[in-house]
Amino acid sequence: MKVDCDHSDFLRAARHVAVLVAFAAFSLAAGSLHAQVQSTVTAPDSIATRVQACTACHGEKGQGSGNNYFPRLAGKPAGYLFNQMVAFRDGRRKYPPMNYLLAYLPDTYLQEMADYFATQQVPFPVLPRPNVGPQVLALGKQLALQGDAARHIPSCVACHGPSLTGVSPDIPGLLGLDSKYISAQLGASRYGTRVAATSTCMKKVVVRLSEADIAAVSAWLSSLPAPANPAPAQAGSVKLALTCESAETR
Repeated sequence: MKVDCDHSDFLRAARHVAVLVAFAAFSLAAGSLHAQVQSTVTAPDSIATRVQACTACHGEKGQGSGNNYFPRLAGKPAGYLFNQMVAFRDGRRKYPPMNYLLAYLPDTYLQEMADYFATQQVPFPVLPRPNVGPQVLALGKQLALQGDAARHIPSCVACHGPSLTGVSPDIPGLLGLDSKYISAQLGASRYGTRVAATSTCMKKVVVRLSEADIAAVSAWLSSLPAPANPAPAQAGSVKLALTCESAETR
């Protein structure tokens, strides 16, 4: 009886091992088949595919999103977009998701992405009207269109173009941006957390602005309607303000 019991136990163990081996072999075969199926399904090798990591936040065509801090990219000068991606990649601009996504991309890849978004022409977003009074908007309009000569503050149009749509190749447009985003970027330029490669143009201007000035100009810019012609002004068509005469990165 002792022998029969041991033999029975042995057979049960053998059957159990056989089941495990068969299951492992089936799993291996299924995994191999799945891998083969996956390898035959690939996304098209196009720039539209490559920028999908960008469009998740900035919109399918770079038109921006409902989030105040994911700005419009579409139609901005390619040189400006390229310079900003380089700044994120090299750590001069600090935003961990952008720093991570661009960390290992070469200049040629970044230029290709910049060119893609620069050519996108999509409607401007309808922004909420800033919750400020008429006096604040009047101050913002004055600073944007005329500046303040007494404080040596040039107007926004003196660098960003008469229609505020930017100037090729590297000065961005200021329309279609939420007031909170504009204010945040002006503050970043003032305190050195948004740093260009060589030029300190914006910082020279922003350090002369008070907090009230920044709030006013941000509110007025975000209150403007979409421009009739969203294209940036041609290079050389705008005589830049004295503080921005450098052609360096802005």
